Amino acid sequence: MLNECLILSLLGLFIFVQIRFYCLQNRGSGAALMAKAAMNSHAPALYSLAVIQFNGSGGTKNDKDLRAGVALCARAAFLGHIDALRELGHCLQDGYGVKQNVTEGRRFLVQANVRELAAVLSAGNNKRPWLTWSHQPVPHPRLRSETGSGCPLLSDYGCNVPAPEVHPASQFMSEWFDIRGGFPSAGMRLCSQSGCGRPETRRHEFRRCSVCGVVNYCSRACQALDWKFRHKAECAPVERWLDDDDEDVAGENDGGDDGVMMVDS
Repeated sequence: MLNECLILSLLGLFIFVQIRFYCLQNRGSGAALMAKAAMNSHAPALYSLAVIQFNGSGGTKNDKDLRAGVALCARAAFLGHIDALRELGHCLQDGYGVKQNVTEGRRFLVQANVRELAAVLSAGNNKRPWLTWSHQPVPHPRLRSETGSGCPLLSDYGCNVPAPEVHPASQFMSEWFDIRGGFPSAGMRLCSQSGCGRPETRRHEFRRCSVCGVVNYCSRACQALDWKFRHKAECAPVERWLDDDDEDVAGENDGGDDGVMMVDS
């Protein structure tokens, strides 16, 4: 009973500090309270601090600390946080804040997919099947029609499982900024992953898709999920939407299953 109360109190604290840091823009106390939750081995708080370190949120671009972000991700992943495990996998694959190790990175990405599937299967949702399988080959995303919501992780292999539930803190932030027009403030954007809700704390903080330049993400984990779930079917090369000024946006598809690369805005 005591452990359950502690978990609930940490969850409440985490939601409060997310609101304080991102919505109320009280960066100092928000980060301090988030660190307090992280010190109690609260995995979502550890991962949120990692995202702050990767982006230098609340500060300047020079405030990014990639090594600290990787260390926080590793701790959150050890505690079972799926997004942190996925983030760590991409960091290892790309050599982002850590020595590059493609094999180890892909192993972590597979583990993240397996853990997410296991979490869905253990959720006990009796309203619809946990897992369905299509015997037909899955067509190219730009040629298939929308078939409803499903898990982005296995959809390319003919599987369809319910998408993970949005965290209450992310849900609140999304609704908070939606009421205010969908933008945190002039010139700033929200993470394009619909289940995230994180806003930029300065202009061009988030990294954008290197192919289309239309979407932007707070993290590699959000980019990978959005690619599988939505953006893979929508992403078009930048040449298709260049205006008359022929603005140049570098980058191209890397051909992998994890989506396209991101570039700094």
